[in-house]
Amino acid sequence: MEPVFPFPVLLPRRQGRLTHELHQQLRTAILDGRLPADSPLPATRKVAEALGVARNTVVTVYDLLIAEGYLIPRKGAKPVVANLARRRPSKVSSDIGESCFAPIWRTPFLQPSAARTLPGQNFRLGIPDHRHFPHDIWRRLMAQALRRSSREPFAYAPSEGIPALREAIARHVAFTRAVACTADDVIVTSGAQQAMDLIARLLVTPGQTKVAVEEPGYPPVRAAFAAAGAKLVSLPIDDEGLCVKHLPEDVRIISVTPSHQSPTGVAMSLRRRSDLLDFARRHRAVIIEDDYDGEFRFGDRPLDALQTLDRDALVFYVGTFSKSMFPSLRKGFVVAPAWARSNLITVKHCADSHCDTITQSVLAAFIRDGHLARHVRHMRPIYAERREALLGGLHRELGEWLEPIPSEAGLHLAARIRDPGLAPRIMPTVLRFAIGAESTADYAMTRDIEPAVTFGYGVIDAADISAALSDLRQALMTL
Repeated sequence: MEPVFPFPVLLPRRQGRLTHELHQQLRTAILDGRLPADSPLPATRKVAEALGVARNTVVTVYDLLIAEGYLIPRKGAKPVVANLARRRPSKVSSDIGESCFAPIWRTPFLQPSAARTLPGQNFRLGIPDHRHFPHDIWRRLMAQALRRSSREPFAYAPSEGIPALREAIARHVAFTRAVACTADDVIVTSGAQQAMDLIARLLVTPGQTKVAVEEPGYPPVRAAFAAAGAKLVSLPIDDEGLCVKHLPEDVRIISVTPSHQSPTGVAMSLRRRSDLLDFARRHRAVIIEDDYDGEFRFGDRPLDALQTLDRDALVFYVGTFSKSMFPSLRKGFVVAPAWARSNLITVKHCADSHCDTITQSVLAAFIRDGHLARHVRHMRPIYAERREALLGGLHRELGEWLEPIPSEAGLHLAARIRDPGLAPRIMPTVLRFAIGAESTADYAMTRDIEPAVTFGYGVIDAADISAALSDLRQALMTL
């Protein structure tokens, strides 16, 4: 017989205690929320049959709970659970986190920022435009994948990702970024953030491993390594990217965004890339290359990825489809060196046995059939127009206050405040009128960086960019 309650009811053999025990267990379940407010209780006859007790016992228990205010009677219907205020946690349970939580999880910079609701046209970073995505094609491929799955037996997918998607990713990055790899080198993850977390778990010895990160840099990457117990070393960024000359010799992991630095947008020069690979080779360090939006290039031929230049198997290449497609897809990947691949798959299996198979199949078909390449080609001129409107507005309207930082890729660019002394007055106005834009200080471990603001142009049209910057100019002139 089906259970009558969403939890086990354990009754004693002694007949005299049946009523008391059933009453106590149902009362506790109501107080704990296991019997939700306003939910009807099962019929007394059904409960009696399921528990093997007399119906009168159940009726007596229900009557007691009604008399105590835990149930609300209804004429001709089953009683429902009263809407009671939940029991307040005791002092002991309220303070238990102080002793049970690992210290790292009480670190403020690891806490996620609150989601913001912004108007449709805004300068928010890292969000692509949904209006131009081929939704009909995606729906068709999704329907095909669902039909196939209904004919297949239930099974767990490989931790490293289904073969079709790994093959599609390998061909995609080889074509778009000249990354030399095969399907065996690719490990599918739930976004680039999980890729960073897995690499950190694999490579970091808590309290010992030093990890160099960009300053300013992407906070979730720092969080992944900090949570793994790494000692973080922040390195400055200039117009050539990471300042390699400041790397301490005992650094063992270097995390970089060389194609489009987050958040300044600069590209690491070829000279710096060579210096970084040379450092890694001489000091037996590894490099984590985060190429989160390298598909969108607006200048000359893109510089080769660090993984392409690497001859010593020292680079973990991390990619994502959040920018080229959409964030809720939650699909990223790692192209791992051969020496790390097996262990990284083991870490992935322990943390998350596998990504969901349906969207893996759909994404594999989307890439294999050329839809991703066509979508990127379609979006590139759209984003290029917005980028030009932003650059033009920064020079024309805001050149007195802001200086654009060189950038040739991605969905955002930054501008430094010309007079750092005026930053406390200028920055609040910029952020108020350029809704969604962010101060680069929000990406820094310290506040000792040059003041700059980063503008995204993924979800704002060129005309709205021009109008917003014009309004911003009028506001800045009144300061």
